[in-house]
Amino acid sequence: MVVQLNSLSVSECLKLCHRVVDGLCGREPPCRGDYNATWSLEEWLEITNSLTAVFRLLVGNNSSDEEVLIHLSGLSSSHSEAVLNVLRSRREEICHALLTRTHAISSAMLQDFDWQLKLALSSDKISALQTPLLSLSLDVRENGTLNSFSMEMNREELSTLILSLEAANKVLLQLK
Repeated sequence: MVVQLNSLSVSECLKLCHRVVDGLCGREPPCRGDYNATWSLEEWLEITNSLTAVFRLLVGNNSSDEEVLIHLSGLSSSHSEAVLNVLRSRREEICHALLTRTHAISSAMLQDFDWQLKLALSSDKISALQTPLLSLSLDVRENGTLNSFSMEMNREELSTLILSLEAANKVLLQLK
């Protein structure tokens, strides 16, 4: 838990927070060996993972200074201020790292979409069908190229698509 930061001096806390942000941004993370005398391996992993999660959460939610201080209420005021100073000074960098990580999942982006609801009255096999169909057109930009995809779905297929998109959105929110 982040409360364990209180066992460090404020300058050591500041240094550790900067190194955790370095690791979050793809550079060299803090070295375990520098803190052998302070924390056990289990405590070390807990504090670095907690700090990383805190920085992700606070930047991902675009938290205000007051919200940050409330979130860090278990720390002494000087340690809370140190974490807040790191967050203030490196917010853009953390945000960029989070966006890069999210973008790495897929470079494709939905540019535009269009839909139409149709009612199929009959087919060559059935004279009275009365089935609602959704026509969905997606314009997806990937690596600078715009591709169009069109599909037609019945009610069950549409429900499956919606559930899949909701699941993907849930995963994306967890990455923040």
